Amino acid sequence: MNALAATSRNFRNAARILGLDAKIEKSLLIPFREIKVECTIPKDDGSLVSYVGFRVQHDNARGPMKGGIRYHPEVDPDEVNALAQLMTWKTAVADIPYGGAKGGIGCTPRELSKSELERLTRVFTQKIHDLIGTHTDVPAPDMGTNAQTMAWILDEYSKFHGHSPAVVTGKPIDLGGSLGREAATGRGVVFGTEALLAEYGKSVKDLTFVIQGFGNVGSWAARLIQERGGKVIAVSDITGAIKNPNGIDITELIKHKESTGSLLNFGGGDNMDPNELLVHECDVLIPSALGGVLNRENASSVKAKFIVEAANHPTDPEADEILSKKGVIILPDIYANAGGVTVSYFEWVQNIQGFMWDEEKVNNELQRYMTRAFHNIKNMCKTHECNLRMGAFTLGVNRVARATVLRGWEA
Repeated sequence: MNALAATSRNFRNAARILGLDAKIEKSLLIPFREIKVECTIPKDDGSLVSYVGFRVQHDNARGPMKGGIRYHPEVDPDEVNALAQLMTWKTAVADIPYGGAKGGIGCTPRELSKSELERLTRVFTQKIHDLIGTHTDVPAPDMGTNAQTMAWILDEYSKFHGHSPAVVTGKPIDLGGSLGREAATGRGVVFGTEALLAEYGKSVKDLTFVIQGFGNVGSWAARLIQERGGKVIAVSDITGAIKNPNGIDITELIKHKESTGSLLNFGGGDNMDPNELLVHECDVLIPSALGGVLNRENASSVKAKFIVEAANHPTDPEADEILSKKGVIILPDIYANAGGVTVSYFEWVQNIQGFMWDEEKVNNELQRYMTRAFHNIKNMCKTHECNLRMGAFTLGVNRVARATVLRGWEA
């Protein structure tokens, strides 16, 4: 089941639990606006090349639409639609005043030079500048993009609209980015994990963790877990996987990856088959890479007691059912990885106020938002007698539906 079908299914289940009117259910599912643009640029050798860019603006009932821009060869309308819809529910779960959006360009960033990426970003911004804005739609980095990409968007947008630092988040600190933003998603994952474990009388300290994906989110989560006394016993990324039953020294592993470009052949662990990582014995499994990695083929072999979804849609609905029957507790993506968009909201607030926070304030506020959201999800679970995923979806969908009706949807 693809991401759009899975997301829509979860939404419909939540709508049924909430008893939503059929007309408002349909209204909430249909995106506010879908944008598709051609982006033609000269390459460094003088030849012309064209790419297709997308932006799906799903809902703005609760505030400006918010969502990342990814550069990846598999960017397509269905994927962007699913992720835009997820952002609508995610921002509502986190209780920040945004709606959902997502965008992307179908390209392979590593095959483009820095100057080609800059030209592509500026052309894309030129095509959508009148449809995004500080109080309309606020992009952020995603897979294949970074703070530099946001700096180019900010600069190009400002040529049309004047200096507008709040038009994007995830910017460089020198251009109004927020302290703590780089670590925010991984830190939010750990705050969410702590809130979940506390419900079961456990803590991060002395538990074992397996992390799939060692990019920004996975590496920060691993660092913070190690700081709290947890044991990260296996990690993987696109280069391979390693394990150490006594715990991996994450600081040394990061140095090793930076120097070699790979996780493999790390002196503090043994190479392992990446396909075995998701079913490795552990207390907590944290998928923080691509979607759909837990499916009906491998779900029955998962040994973790808890799964924390740091990635978007890592668990297929079929796997969800298998894991639930096994008694595995899943912390869903629309809550678990909301730390990034929450600190993006803090960045946006700082830009609008023209007053910057110190990192301690950012992190303390993030912990407060993540802890409060978890307790709100638990309350929905008790009210509707459902699992954490449906608790999160009913919380998010209910907030968006209420806002939609209050704004005069029936008028």
